[in-house]
Amino acid sequence: MTGSQPTPPQVPDGRTPLWRSHNVFRVVTFCYALFWFGVQYERYQRPWLATACIGAMAVWTALTVWRYWNRKGRTDRMVLADVVVVNALFGINELILTEDQMLAGDPSVVTVWHSTGVTAAAVQWGVPGGLITGVLATAGNYLVRGRGGSDMAMDALLLVGVGLVIGLAARTARSSTERLARAMQAEAATAERERLARSIHDSVLQVLARVRQRGADLGGEAAELAELAGEQEIALRSLIATTPETAADGGEADLAARLQVLRTARVQVSVPGNPVRLPEPRTADLFAVVREALANVDEHAPGAQAWVLLEELPDEIVLSVRDDGPGIPEGRLSAAAAEGRLGVAKSMRGRVEAMGGKINLDTAPGEGTEWELRVPREAAPPGKRRRGGH
Repeated sequence: MTGSQPTPPQVPDGRTPLWRSHNVFRVVTFCYALFWFGVQYERYQRPWLATACIGAMAVWTALTVWRYWNRKGRTDRMVLADVVVVNALFGINELILTEDQMLAGDPSVVTVWHSTGVTAAAVQWGVPGGLITGVLATAGNYLVRGRGGSDMAMDALLLVGVGLVIGLAARTARSSTERLARAMQAEAATAERERLARSIHDSVLQVLARVRQRGADLGGEAAELAELAGEQEIALRSLIATTPETAADGGEADLAARLQVLRTARVQVSVPGNPVRLPEPRTADLFAVVREALANVDEHAPGAQAWVLLEELPDEIVLSVRDDGPGIPEGRLSAAAAEGRLGVAKSMRGRVEAMGGKINLDTAPGEGTEWELRVPREAAPPGKRRRGGH
C-alpha cells in the first residue's frame, strides 16, 4: 500500500502564445522606431538625447524579450518596471522633439513602441491591467504633445482598445489554464486512487472479508468482531469508490463527495448526482455537524439504522440525519446542557447558527430522531442570521 506521492501535473501557461506575440510586436515596433529615428535625426532638438533614448529602447527590448520568453521571468515586478520604463522613455520626447514636430504630429523617437507597455500589462493582469495602462499611456501622450486633434483621439482609441482586447484574451487564456490544471489534477488523483484501490483490495479488504466470514462462523464475541469488520469493509469500499475532490475556484469543496465517506452498513447516504460545491469552511462545518449527529446515534441508539439526505436548493442547502432508534425523551437535551454535555448545543446548533442557518429536531419516544439543517449557500450578513427552531 505504500508508494510515493504523485507529482503535481505541470500545466503549460495558456498565455504563452500572447507573450510570444508581445515579444514579436516589441521587436517590430522597435525596428519601426529605429527607421524614424534615422529619418528625423537631423531635425531633433537634442539629437544626442534621441540617441540615448533609442539606445535605451534597444537594451530594454532585448532584456524584456529574454525575460518574457520563460514563464519564471514574467513576474508582476518585471511587468510593472516595464510599464514605468516605457512611459518614462516616451516622456523624454518632451525634450527631444521641437515645437514644430509636436504640432505637426511627427512620430516621436519611441513612436508605436510606446504601446508595448500596454500589451505587456494586459497579458499579465488581464482587462484591468490593459485598461489602466492604456489610459496612462493616453494621458502621457496628451501631456507630451500638449494638444488635441483627430490623430490624438485615434491614438487614445488604439491604446485603450489594444489593452482591452489583449486583456480579454489573457483572461480567457488564464481561465483555460486553470481549468486544465484542475482536470489534470483530477485525472492524477483518480489514477492514484485506482492504484490504492487495487492495493487495498488485494490486502486490507480481503483480510476484513475473511475476518467477517470466520467470525460469523464462530459466533459469540467473534461474531461481534465480524460485524465490526463488516462495517469497516463497507466503509472502506465506499471511501475508495468515492470520486476524489478537486480544488475549485474560490476555495470550494464538494459536500456530496465528502458525505459519502460516512456510508456504512448502518448508515445510508443519499446525495445529488452532481457535485454540491460550497466554500471549504462551510463544507467542513456541515460535515462536522452530520458526523456529530451520527456519533449521537452510535452512543444513544446502538444498532439503529441511520439515513443522511442532502438536498441542494437554489439558495440553501438542506441536510437531514434520521435514525430509527428509541428517540430522545422530552427535556433530555436541556438536562444534558445543564450537566455540561454541550455536544448538541454547541457542536451542532452553534455551528449551524454561526452559518446563518437553522436546525430543527423532530423526535418522540419510540419514533426515532431526525435533525434537519437548513443553511444558506453563502454566508449571511452580520445581524441577519436566522435562529434555530427547537
